Amino acid sequence: LADRVGITPANLAVLKNGRAKAVRFATLAALCDVLNCQPGDLLRWEAEDTTTR
Repeated sequence: LADRVGITPANLAVLKNGRAKAVRFATLAALCDVLNCQPGDLLRWEAEDTTTR
């Protein structure tokens, strides 16, 4: 999958494990193209924990 998307396996693992702070639109588009899905199928929004600030 990483080769087909054009990213390293390490970067794919970061995305898969939810440790990514950001994702490039080009990477998201490539993932969606390869997986034949929509961005909403891959992303979820989580509220930021503001109690620790």
